[in-house]
Amino acid sequence: MLRKLSTSIFLILFISLGYAQESDYDSMPVIDYKKGQDLIIKDVQVSGIKYLDKNILVSLSGLNPGKTITFPSDEVTNAVQKLWDQGLFSDVKISILEIIGDSVNLDIYLQERHRLSELEIFGMKKGKVNDLKEDLELKRGMQVNENLLNNTERVIKNYLYDKKFLNAKIDIVQVDDTIVGMNNIKLFIYVDKGKKVKIQEIDFEGNIVFNENKLRRVMKKTKKKNLNFFAPSKFIDDLYVEDKINIIKKYNTLGYRDAEIVSDSTYKINEKRIGIKIDIFEGNQYFIRDINWVGNTKYSSETLDLALKINKGEPYDPELIDSRLSFEEDALSNLYLDYGYLFFNVSPVISAIENDSVDLQMRIFEGDRVRLNKVNINGNTKTNEYVIRRELKTKPGDLFSKADIMRSQRELAQLGFFDPEQFGIEPVNINQSEGLVDLDYTMVEKSTDMLEISGGWGANMFVGTLGVRFSNFSTKNAFSKGSWKPIPSGDGQTLSLRASTNGKYYSTYSISFVEPWLGGKKPNSFSVSAYHSVQRRTNYFYEVGEEYMKVTGVSIGLGQRLKKPDDYFTLSNAINYQRYDLNEWAGFIVNNGNANNFSISTTFGRSSVDAPIYPRRGSSFSLTLQLTPPYSLFKESKFWELNEDEIQDAEDYAIINYSSSGDWNSLSDEDQDIYIENVIYSRENTTKYNWVEYHKWKYNGKWFLRIWKDLVLAANTEFGYLGYYNKDIGYTPFGRFDVGGDGLSGYSLYGVETIGLRGYENGSLTPKDFRGSDAGNIYEKINFELRYPVSLKPQAVVYVLGFVEAGNAWQDFNSFNPFQIKRSAGIGIRAFLPMFGLLGIDWGYGFDEIPAQPDANGGQFHFIIGQQF
Repeated sequence: MLRKLSTSIFLILFISLGYAQESDYDSMPVIDYKKGQDLIIKDVQVSGIKYLDKNILVSLSGLNPGKTITFPSDEVTNAVQKLWDQGLFSDVKISILEIIGDSVNLDIYLQERHRLSELEIFGMKKGKVNDLKEDLELKRGMQVNENLLNNTERVIKNYLYDKKFLNAKIDIVQVDDTIVGMNNIKLFIYVDKGKKVKIQEIDFEGNIVFNENKLRRVMKKTKKKNLNFFAPSKFIDDLYVEDKINIIKKYNTLGYRDAEIVSDSTYKINEKRIGIKIDIFEGNQYFIRDINWVGNTKYSSETLDLALKINKGEPYDPELIDSRLSFEEDALSNLYLDYGYLFFNVSPVISAIENDSVDLQMRIFEGDRVRLNKVNINGNTKTNEYVIRRELKTKPGDLFSKADIMRSQRELAQLGFFDPEQFGIEPVNINQSEGLVDLDYTMVEKSTDMLEISGGWGANMFVGTLGVRFSNFSTKNAFSKGSWKPIPSGDGQTLSLRASTNGKYYSTYSISFVEPWLGGKKPNSFSVSAYHSVQRRTNYFYEVGEEYMKVTGVSIGLGQRLKKPDDYFTLSNAINYQRYDLNEWAGFIVNNGNANNFSISTTFGRSSVDAPIYPRRGSSFSLTLQLTPPYSLFKESKFWELNEDEIQDAEDYAIINYSSSGDWNSLSDEDQDIYIENVIYSRENTTKYNWVEYHKWKYNGKWFLRIWKDLVLAANTEFGYLGYYNKDIGYTPFGRFDVGGDGLSGYSLYGVETIGLRGYENGSLTPKDFRGSDAGNIYEKINFELRYPVSLKPQAVVYVLGFVEAGNAWQDFNSFNPFQIKRSAGIGIRAFLPMFGLLGIDWGYGFDEIPAQPDANGGQFHFIIGQQF
């Protein structure tokens, strides 16, 4: 640039030589440089430019028409310098076109810098090139100058630096674009990434309190190369800066408030490895000697000390102090924010330092209490506003309360209609003088309707299932023509329809409806459900016979939220009735006739989980008691036993029934007796179980603990017991527990509850009675899952998990041993899709062998549809 500037000044001094080539040299004006000459600028023209404004350029030069200028003088030199300083030109010339008397006409010739017409990057994959072009932000028509070229090289090197390429070489080639036209160039960038560079060593000096291994663990994002393939060992400057801050924070936690990194450096070990050296000054350790509260009028200093939960004599940790004051779930600030003190603020200040002791003064500004003026709801495109408002704990006129806001958020999440990751709750329109504030709830609706398409294997048959579940249904709008888009919705009701079938052999149909706010005044739920199933037997040629079992059931329930012990508790009651009709149904405890199961159930529970699909904290437990009337207490002892005439009728039936398909006389006397005993046994059971009696107890407890970010530990405990009233009748065959496998029932018989236990085959842990029938009357199960989300978007919530679990089933308390459990462990994945509900697949390994079932344990894959473990 200096060379060009010198050239331009030279041309000014010898102005006649700087004139355009086509000019007439004989007619060029002659100036006597010894005397100098004052001339008035009459006109200035600008030549050589294409994109810039000529008037602005004349003004920048200072050579404006009407100005008197001496030739030669520094004014012309300064004009050239001003234009050069803009950085827009590769050449600047100022020439005298004509001198007329005491006036002069000037020409400013400017050669604009090249402009970009095309950019090409070589040496990288197409996807990486596109990312890099977005970072470079180079647009067609931009001026290509030294600054642009240097910045381009810097951006590319930084991009590669973050990708572990510390030795990258960049070559930028400028090529004239003869197609686009004059002054346009192409930039061809050739990238040689070189080899990836990783960290081999991280060394510390000056550290005494923490050894090097502990300090390396504090550096979460900067790791040296080792056998842990999941720990990144690349050097990224921004992350390295964060890790240096983390080192100081680690010292601060133990009271080393003066700790600092004196110096740090990186050094090259070889072409693939670098080392890091960090010199630390630890300083002295400080302890809290005294905490003094200033400005507190609502609470005493003693109360604030208890809420702070930091004792005198503990190390001085400013981050812990800030956390206890403002950020933790039970932070001290909640004492004020939960009772209307929106403007509350507390500032911890060091009032004195003596030797290793620190005195703290907590300066409190309480402010006036604030009440809610308006509570606004935004984003509910489908759900009616009253459905949302009835769940809110924040009402206009109430004192501002952080606890009520958080509880409202939890209740809205439990509805399942909104994406919990996009909740927005913000105080707006704060009027400090009047003590009023508006509260805005902003939410994003998500799809809640579900389509179930599944299959299950049971009783040697494949059963297909099709079901739909509308979770935000509206019966009020069911008869409104414009509401079927595609279904009437918005009132928070649930309607489910489900059908399972195996063609002619098995089919079941069910319908259920739930109204969460019966009457609309209080959160009292009403539910009703009904189902009907038919199963038939087939012969060898798959022809349907006349043997069948039909089950019809109905249930009506009422539930309510309790206020004591707290309002997380619920109590629900239900009346249930099932009727079983059987015709020649061999293999079950009742072959012919019918059985009736009338029961009343009560569930007492509490749930404080923060979200229904991927909870991070909270707990949930329930205790359920289901019982039937004790019919046998009002009947004769052993009322089911047959009299002599009934026994004779059973014998005659046995002979006739067997003779219809075989020769009765071909049986031995012993076999004939067994056959007759089975018929008598079945008829007695028909009477014994005409009205089923039992009492059934179930407990379920779940806990969720956030360990780190969204990594969650989920624990679950279960216990179930099916009891009887009459020792002579014993355990009922209805409602037993079938333990083991994936938990998919396929279809339900006799009200059996299927309990999953991964790592074992379906039903493999269920004990048998002396007749070979399932006899799981007691079960327990414990499991722990470690979960981490892959996606928490409303379109699909996906998380991976690892689990350990154990459980078993027993026939009675004589055989019950809570420590005799079957153990397993494994991994899995879950995906909650709005249209299909919860889907998943697990691989579990059962560690304990099952007697007489050599293949029941070991590695097992389990498909999960609609249920959690």
